[in-house]
Amino acid sequence: MEKGPYKAKVLVTGASRGIGFAIAKMFVQNNYMVYANYNKNYEELNLLANDVKNQGHTIVPIQADVSKKSDVEAMMSEIGGVDILINNAGVSQFKQFIDMTEEDWDEMLSTNLKSVYLCTHCVINYMLSNKSGKIINISSIWGVTGGACEVHYSAAKAGIIGFTKALAKEMAPSGIQINCIAPGAIDTDMNKELTKEDKKLLMAETPMGKMGDPEDIAKAVLFLAEDKFSTGVVMNINGGLYI
Repeated sequence: MEKGPYKAKVLVTGASRGIGFAIAKMFVQNNYMVYANYNKNYEELNLLANDVKNQGHTIVPIQADVSKKSDVEAMMSEIGGVDILINNAGVSQFKQFIDMTEEDWDEMLSTNLKSVYLCTHCVINYMLSNKSGKIINISSIWGVTGGACEVHYSAAKAGIIGFTKALAKEMAPSGIQINCIAPGAIDTDMNKELTKEDKKLLMAETPMGKMGDPEDIAKAVLFLAEDKFSTGVVMNINGGLYI
């Protein structure tokens, strides 16, 4: 996958903060050409882009609402093909099922699951023509175990796991590897709704006694991007929570 001075061209969705930001930073530091997708917030990405430019690396912030087909198609038209797609974009919401609206459900499934379909569908022909490519999808521990008061989020993240396993079988003969990571409790803005007591409870339930860092997930993504034999894998990076 050598592409001139870079190892490969990578697209990271939802890269403006948290896990996505850590992934984009990890890949650019390891000599990948990185397109860092964001929807609304781009200040930190711009700072990172300027910082790595001084070090001879390239990260390109690119705007798109990846839950919308027209946005995804426009983004991919600007980028061209990519060698590695990291489907990370997502939102969360803590709400009891009886209080959940249809709009809540639709937003969660569109942002967290439909986006995976749209972005993958846009890059797959390029990968098929090259007979190579890596797609890494970010799910969640709640997609594996289910999370109370997060039924819609759990359903979307479980859908990502099913999507990964099925498409991995379909694309393996064409040299395309498709894998998934299911993070446990990670210290990101997405968990800002958790109270201090909730966080303490999560850490107490986690055998390692702490929350993970976004960099822990980024390292796992880098491993899967450079591995040559894994496909259909769901990698649980969760500190031992609910194993």
